[in-house]
Amino acid sequence: MKRTAAQKFRLGVFVIMGTLILVVALYFIGNRQNLLGSNIRLYAEFSNVNGLQAGNNVRYSGIDVGTVNRIRMTSDTLILVEMIVRESESQFIRKDAVATIGSDGLVGNMIINILPRPGNQESVVSGDTIATYSRIGADDMLTTLNVTNENAALLTADLLKITTELLEGKGTLGMLINDTVMAAELKRTMIELRKASTGANRAIAELNQLVGSIKDNESVAGVLLTDSVSGAQMKRIISNLESTSEQIGIIGHNLDSIVSDFRSGEGAYQYLTQDPDAAMRIDSTLINIQQSSEKFNENMEAMRANFLFRGYFRKQEKEAEKARKK
Repeated sequence: MKRTAAQKFRLGVFVIMGTLILVVALYFIGNRQNLLGSNIRLYAEFSNVNGLQAGNNVRYSGIDVGTVNRIRMTSDTLILVEMIVRESESQFIRKDAVATIGSDGLVGNMIINILPRPGNQESVVSGDTIATYSRIGADDMLTTLNVTNENAALLTADLLKITTELLEGKGTLGMLINDTVMAAELKRTMIELRKASTGANRAIAELNQLVGSIKDNESVAGVLLTDSVSGAQMKRIISNLESTSEQIGIIGHNLDSIVSDFRSGEGAYQYLTQDPDAAMRIDSTLINIQQSSEKFNENMEAMRANFLFRGYFRKQEKEAEKARKK
């Protein structure tokens, strides 16, 4: 069956439109994969790529700047990732930038995020290897979460056991919770402890004040502690007091001996106080002494009046008068 001109026209239009769509798609795909234009190659070494694949995006501060070109293992612990970055945007990436592997959303593809650091480093050039930072992967987080859940289950079981024992009154804390008498005694004990603590604080404050006054030389103790001269004087005084105390002890011993003699009837005191005849004899002796003194005075007056001794007494009076005037 021969085709008409209209059918050929429609076929030609369809082929042309399909070709244009294919060209545009290839252009966008090539532009997205950085196959077109000028690019540079950067490298980063990771210990775990967490499912990163070739063709995943490379972002710098949240902006797509390239794609992952190739992933290969260099050792049993290092994986080398080759990135293609547009040259027009590579001038903003510094040599001290850090590359890390993240996720494009919660369940999206893996991507490489390049994070800037503060500083004035030079821009990267093709072939540079930038530093990396490995984040915790989802598997690691799930493992940690599983361990945390197990620990939480064990902790819950222990808490349940402790709560049951407390409610049943077991242990010291259970007795305190269930025994009102012990609780009241504990309350009184705490009140007494509070009072004792208040008294101790007051005593400490007074002691601090006393120590402060001693340090400020406002008391005798402060002077004795800080003034060496006063300390030496006080030392001599104490030494003299000790010597005086010894002498007082000796005097006391002698007084005890004298009192013992008085009480035993020995000595003049006992003789005078116990013998009435002795007292009478003493009285008569004193009377005789007084009479003799009066007669002696009369004899002296008689001698003063006698012409033989008158010159001698006048001479004595003149010498006494001169002595008074001097």
